[in-house]
Amino acid sequence: MSSISTHVLDTVSGKPAVAVALRLWAGERLVFSGHTNEDGRCPAIRELELSAGKYKIEFDVGEYFLQKHYSVSEPLFLDVIPIAFGLSAEGHVHVPLLVAPHGYSTYRGS
Repeated sequence: MSSISTHVLDTVSGKPAVAVALRLWAGERLVFSGHTNEDGRCPAIRELELSAGKYKIEFDVGEYFLQKHYSVSEPLFLDVIPIAFGLSAEGHVHVPLLVAPHGYSTYRGS
């Protein structure tokens, strides 16, 4: 079995992004939904035991930007960010998201 973790960082403030809603999908099946904590992490997602396969995490960043009162366009340029990735049969994958209202980046962390 495999596991994942995630971390959302707000590159405008340079701080963790708190209370960002996220969902983990295995194909068309919703596996998990939750929110980031004060450290921008979602510890409960790490508790999942996942099989090898293709997954997607969706981050609801638009609502976060609106709550932070950032200057954003209407409609939002970034609202929901999907990150699709694959898991091998064993191990752990960290999926960080560095985000601002008009751009984001991600990578495979450890």
